[in-house]
Amino acid sequence: MAKGRLIVPVLNIAAAGIVFLFTTILTIAGVGSAFIVIPTFYWLGVPLTEAMAIGLLLNAISMTFASANYIRYKLVLFKTAVPIIILAVIFSPLGAYSTRYFPKNALILLFALFLIFAASMMLFYKPKKKAEGQGDGGKELKTGVGLGIGAGYLGGLLGVGGGNFIVPALVWLGVDPKKASATTAFIVVFASLSGFFGHAATGNISGNLLAFSAVGSVAGALLGSWLMHKKLDANQVKKMIGIVLYVIAAKMAWGLLP
Repeated sequence: MAKGRLIVPVLNIAAAGIVFLFTTILTIAGVGSAFIVIPTFYWLGVPLTEAMAIGLLLNAISMTFASANYIRYKLVLFKTAVPIIILAVIFSPLGAYSTRYFPKNALILLFALFLIFAASMMLFYKPKKKAEGQGDGGKELKTGVGLGIGAGYLGGLLGVGGGNFIVPALVWLGVDPKKASATTAFIVVFASLSGFFGHAATGNISGNLLAFSAVGSVAGALLGSWLMHKKLDANQVKKMIGIVLYVIAAKMAWGLLP
């Protein structure tokens, strides 16, 4: 009986530590930690639907605190973020709702291939920098619409928050990697929260597990955003984002193996 009573507190403490570690690293890339938190929680015995809901909510919590720092550092591009947010918020619950009907293996494989391409772009492609507010406005608008729909729907469907699509696309458009990461973090707050409500409607959520995880998430977000702004230059951030995307792709492809 004593052993049984210890299982839940140990799980909660372990979850807080895991979330803190992952959130610190991934806040630097602006993609949120849900893609690692979800399978880790599932492996620890948390039901998949609950793990997806908690992962998305933790994304929203951590990116809220990170974005507060990024806004203070003047790294968030609001004109770029707002159109993407509007469409992502609309399509993220639709993606989350689709999880009960949509066969995901083909989508996961395509997503992994896309991430490999995006990571390669981050590491090897050198876009021409442009001043903020300059460039092809029509191209940026079309990209924003595509990102909002794609990141919202697929982020909700796969429980990853959508940041994996947005960061490389913004860098490809010539946005400074630090600003791309910070702007994506701001977008992920709304996309993840919207996806969370879609998943939360399908299952129960442990309040204690969420509370412990949220503490680790907030601490990791504050540390990660500080490291990104104060300790890393734009090229280091770009390399880190590329490596993170490769890791995400490998993890997703590994999950498809029998």
